[in-house]
Amino acid sequence: MNTTTAPSNTTRSLAGASRIPLISIVDDDESVRVALKSLIGSVGFRAEVFGSGEEFLNSPYISKTDCLIADVRMPGMGGLELQERLNAAHLSIPVVFISAHDDGEARARGLRAGAVDFLKKPFSEDALLGAISAGLDKS
Repeated sequence: MNTTTAPSNTTRSLAGASRIPLISIVDDDESVRVALKSLIGSVGFRAEVFGSGEEFLNSPYISKTDCLIADVRMPGMGGLELQERLNAAHLSIPVVFISAHDDGEARARGLRAGAVDFLKKPFSEDALLGAISAGLDKS
C-alpha cells in the first residue's frame, strides 16, 4: 500500500470543537475489514468494522457514522439493501460501495440512491480516501 495523507476533513460538534470522523466498514471478508480499518486509522480517522449489514444496523455506531463503506455482495443483506434500509429510516449516511464484481446495474442503482462512489476491487488507497472525503463533505 502507498503512504497517503489524511484528507483534511473533520466534523465540528455543536460546541465548535473538532471531532474525528467515524468511518464504518461493512464487509463479510475479514481480511478486507482488517485492511480497510488499518488504512483508515493510518490517515487519522476512526473506524469500526462489521461482518454484515444486520450487524451494522443493530450497532450503537449507526447514529455516529459519518461515512459508510459497504460491500455490495454479502450473504444475507447486501450493501444495496443496507443502503435502502438506511434511506427508508431517513438516515443520511454517505455510502461508498466496494465490489469485486463489475456490475453496471448495481452501480447505477447504488448511485441513483445517493451513493458517493462505487469502487471495483482492487481499488487504490487514493480512490477510497477520495471517496471518503467526498462523503464527509456531504455529511
